[in-house]
Amino acid sequence: MISIVKKSLLVGVVLALPIVSWAQTEKQKFESYVQDLKQEALDRGYDQALIEQAFTGIEFKEKVVEADRNQPEFVETLETYLPKRVPEWKVQQARAKYKEHKELLEKIAAEYGVQARFIVALWGLESNFGRIQGNLPLVPSLVTLSYDGRRGAFFKKQLWYALDIVKNGEAPLEKLKGSWAGAMGQAQFIPSSFNAYAVDYDGDGIKDIWQNQADVFASAANYLKQEGWNDNLTWGRQVKVPADFDFSNAVPQKTNGRSAWLKKWRETERSLADWQALGVRRMDGRDLPSVDIKAAMLIPDGPKGRVYLAYDNYKVLMHWNRSYYFVTTVGYLADRISYPPIR
Repeated sequence: MISIVKKSLLVGVVLALPIVSWAQTEKQKFESYVQDLKQEALDRGYDQALIEQAFTGIEFKEKVVEADRNQPEFVETLETYLPKRVPEWKVQQARAKYKEHKELLEKIAAEYGVQARFIVALWGLESNFGRIQGNLPLVPSLVTLSYDGRRGAFFKKQLWYALDIVKNGEAPLEKLKGSWAGAMGQAQFIPSSFNAYAVDYDGDGIKDIWQNQADVFASAANYLKQEGWNDNLTWGRQVKVPADFDFSNAVPQKTNGRSAWLKKWRETERSLADWQALGVRRMDGRDLPSVDIKAAMLIPDGPKGRVYLAYDNYKVLMHWNRSYYFVTTVGYLADRISYPPIR
């Protein structure tokens, strides 16, 4: 007769078999996917040596997928997000960094038509002024995210852009390290952004977004300028609305992609005078500015959360990172940098 202990062990083994089998199958599917990617890379004209170097030891990175599925807007509200991202010490540090690099920042700001305070705000929020750039090798992260499928096509394109950076001699493979999402350097550019916007500002032949302050600032400014930044405008402002306000006047909290979001922006934007007529006021109760510009209303956490009027520069920042939380935080920090004026 089989003892109770042996029966328990047998049951445990039987129950574990499907889990082991599933894990093994997933591993095989991922390995097959990597082989297909390597062949596609070869077909695209990448050197065999580069392909082997880039894909050596590639493994599925579960933590990368977990990070993608637990982004702040999935689990927080602005009330919790803003204080974490912009504590008072970061405001003071941002102001100190602005003062430290004032001459260079304002030179670049004037050349690109982008207020220096926004360059500093992006720098501070993306990499804590260059101190936290991420140390995950880009290729494994991008392969994992392209295989996972939530935004597979997007991350697969980023993989090719990353290989282009190496192929074109702009950075060695070992330098391509960054966040779980494949963002790198002090400006946290994804590979396609590096390709489109990175600048060799000091003319040394290298677009160094990792260590060269001039290149970092100019690359950030170039990104904003190319996407339509207007230095005659700010980003937006938090506002108050009447208790019975009709939020069909606002851009919906969630839309299906950037093009749908921009369509809703165009459909709902109005002049500040029109918003004033609808009862919208500054947070202290005063009238809205009497200037002839248009704004869209944004409700990052829905009608019960904070309400903002946003100008066209907000759209540019949403191109940088399509996150209400991130963009609103950039604007908030930029405002805190500018006032009181830095001498």
